[in-house]
Amino acid sequence: MTLTKTPICDFGKKAENFSLKSTENKTISLNDVRGKNGTLIMFICNHCPYVKAVIDDIVNDSNILKKEGINFLAIMSNDVKNYPEDSFDNMIKFAKENHFNFPYLIDETQEIA
Repeated sequence: MTLTKTPICDFGKKAENFSLKSTENKTISLNDVRGKNGTLIMFICNHCPYVKAVIDDIVNDSNILKKEGINFLAIMSNDVKNYPEDSFDNMIKFAKENHFNFPYLIDETQEIA
């Protein structure tokens, strides 16, 4: 096997804009939430035990980093037929229960993921 050097990240490259439905029943684009100093995009879901374990930290960190000009955005891209706990109604409930202060979007086609 040949070793291939892969760059860690292209920090200068901007993510392409996209629009998805939020748990607030609004269409939100990446451009709507871009932060002055960056945007953290998370791919999460309601049923994931790892997400459940750190969701309080995520919300707390988002409060701190927003003050530094970094905005947050969460996207759920699971197939809700296979993962009914990740349904849109359950996303709304999960966002409210955990006091999300950032958009939680559904990627029904998994095109963005």
